[in-house]
Amino acid sequence: MLEINNIDFSYGSSKILFDLSMSANSGSVTCILGRNGVGKSTLLKTIMGIESNSSGTIAFDNNEISNLSTSYRARMGIAYVPQGREIFPLLTVEENMKTGFAALSRNQRVIKDEIYDLFPVLNEMKNRRGGDLSGGQQQQLAIARALVTRPKLLLLDEPTEGIQPSIIKHIGKVIKHLVQNDGIGVILVEHNFDFAKDLANSYYIINRGRVALTGNGNQMKKEEVYKYLTL
Repeated sequence: MLEINNIDFSYGSSKILFDLSMSANSGSVTCILGRNGVGKSTLLKTIMGIESNSSGTIAFDNNEISNLSTSYRARMGIAYVPQGREIFPLLTVEENMKTGFAALSRNQRVIKDEIYDLFPVLNEMKNRRGGDLSGGQQQQLAIARALVTRPKLLLLDEPTEGIQPSIIKHIGKVIKHLVQNDGIGVILVEHNFDFAKDLANSYYIINRGRVALTGNGNQMKKEEVYKYLTL
């Protein structure tokens, strides 16, 4: 599904990603772990086309996408939920979700019932403004908005950050449903080891812009991973 080969990325003179390679498959969760500031969010932004890799290749469904716009990548089936959620506070829940229509053809512009089934609270609050929702509800809205685009690949940046345990558990169940029932590929950037361990089919640990460790999800060992998550 996604193949990244030897990409570099810099902010001005500061190099963030170094010769980084990774892959992600349909119907699986690929977890990206690492300390703050090592390039995890930058990697997702590069996949989405918000940032541009200076070298290397990014292929999605066997198509090289490094030079394609963010909107074109969205239409191809890549969706991105940023850290901090970035919902529109003055729009209603339903209006926020409809912003995902931009990635769809006119005959596809409908919010599927399945999305409200996955997030019942959003159905109950569809006419409430996004800014009036709790942090956990806003996170559910951000994921739902991404799902409106009918993605093949879902990029999630720290979806458990700052939200209550019951909603974290629910988001985990939603991710499992999307992977197992809909065959969606998920790339998950996460600090919460237990959450990542429960979901990961494969994992990459990034340290100083490089892949320091990778393996299958069932090989993730807390003591080994924590060396790269703590100072």
